[in-house]
Amino acid sequence: MVSAILFNILILSGLAVLAAIVLYWASQKFAVQESPLVGQIYEILPHANCGACGRAGCQDFASICANASAEEFQNLNCPVGGRKVMEKIATLKGVQAGEAERKCAVLRCNGSCQNAPDKVVYTGMKSCRAAHSVMSGRSGCPNGCLRMGDCVQVCQYGALSLDKETGLPVVDYKKCTSCGACVKRCPRGLFEIRPIQENMQVYVACRNQQKGAVARKNCKVACIACGKCRQINDTISIENNLSYIPPSISAPEEGEKLAASCPVKAIHFRQNMIEGD
Repeated sequence: MVSAILFNILILSGLAVLAAIVLYWASQKFAVQESPLVGQIYEILPHANCGACGRAGCQDFASICANASAEEFQNLNCPVGGRKVMEKIATLKGVQAGEAERKCAVLRCNGSCQNAPDKVVYTGMKSCRAAHSVMSGRSGCPNGCLRMGDCVQVCQYGALSLDKETGLPVVDYKKCTSCGACVKRCPRGLFEIRPIQENMQVYVACRNQQKGAVARKNCKVACIACGKCRQINDTISIENNLSYIPPSISAPEEGEKLAASCPVKAIHFRQNMIEGD
């Protein structure tokens, strides 16, 4: 009986060794040989793995860069690393880096403590996501900022902070890498990544979809969808009682006029953003 057990053990051990040999052979036979360039590019990248480049992560982006033609490389960009990182990769590949459009996050809400005063007291967990699941908001606006700073917590680059006076998150344009972490985190979709055009931006700082009179009761700078901005540029859309300025609209050419046209000051026109707003 003992010999039978030993025989079975030997048989199983032999099969295991044979399987290991076959698997090793297959792994070597069908292995995809990765270019050393991929590893070199990966070391240059910031390793944020944020997905802002449109890829699964830095390793995937490194592979794309390594295999891109000179023409294709012109359209690639690492928002976190910026121009400096792309120029280093371009030098490594022996090609030219493209001119990437500078972008940053904007908060499409101006429901500050002053503009949208509290009407109710919230005593739950200090989390925007938790508060969003149980109430419309302390001011009554169902689409406004909850002012608890979930976005600040997820920003890896120190580009967001809560203003003690207004209660709203403030974007530091110099530090923002347009990684999109705040966009994903905000339960009300208040952040948007928009281009910086000649150091300027113009956008509607409101997401309130209530009708004008109701919206204004909850926030005095809420968009009322009056359409005056649309008279300046008819590509501006008005849906669900809310205006939206497409990023394609030129801030240098029309930003000042659009901001001046808004009777409730819902349109923000930012100038000299990088040097100091």
